[in-house]
Amino acid sequence: MKSEDFDLLEEKGYEIIELLQGLDVPRTEAISIACLVCGDELTSQNIEQASGLRQPEVSIAMRPLRERGWIEERSEKKNTDKGRPVKYYKLIVPFEEIVRTFESKALKKNMEMVEALEQLKELSNH
Repeated sequence: MKSEDFDLLEEKGYEIIELLQGLDVPRTEAISIACLVCGDELTSQNIEQASGLRQPEVSIAMRPLRERGWIEERSEKKNTDKGRPVKYYKLIVPFEEIVRTFESKALKKNMEMVEALEQLKELSNH
């Protein structure tokens, strides 16, 4: 990774994190998404260095992204047979699709709140 990539997140990435967290996306998941949006294919270590997350946090954050089919994960052995393989992560869906997923979830939640408020209004009128 090039040295300028260690500040991978920059302004756009930090804004993505803040906005995702405002949508109740868990912090580590929001950070991981932002890293992958701002980078290309990243190792777990790249994400750790750019975000300040620890390795277990990165692994845990990647699980729901993988389950949703948003990322591709591959392992690559180091030159020697010793040690763990290096994990690489890459977004395989456009960021716009991820945004639409969160948008649908937020709209559904808002509709449920509106319906509950309407029911409360009806109850208060009786």
